[in-house]
Amino acid sequence: MILITKIQREEMLANGRLSAAGKDIDPRPVVKLFTPDGAATWLLTELDPEDPDIAFGLCDLGMQCPELGSVRISEIASVRGKLELPVERDISFVADKPLSAYTAAAQADGSIVA
Repeated sequence: MILITKIQREEMLANGRLSAAGKDIDPRPVVKLFTPDGAATWLLTELDPEDPDIAFGLCDLGMQCPELGSVRISEIASVRGKLELPVERDISFVADKPLSAYTAAAQADGSIVA
């Protein structure tokens, strides 16, 4: 499965360019990735325009401490769950609030709620 579609990549790069330009943005997550046989979830909003393998967003490895940060897409692609299934993109995910709202909810709950 393609983790990030071309359209999503373009939107994430546009968000990354705004961040790189010093703009204070709080976009809606563009893509949700998850382990179908585990507890890891990523809500990603942007890609680094200088290194598009680096994404930014809310990361939850299933250890009850979701946090904002950067992650390599290539590293996410290498993650496997308990049954060795690869990470998938949630094709039905549509963000209905900005990343800050997902972050606040995840920190209160101990996991990403999306």
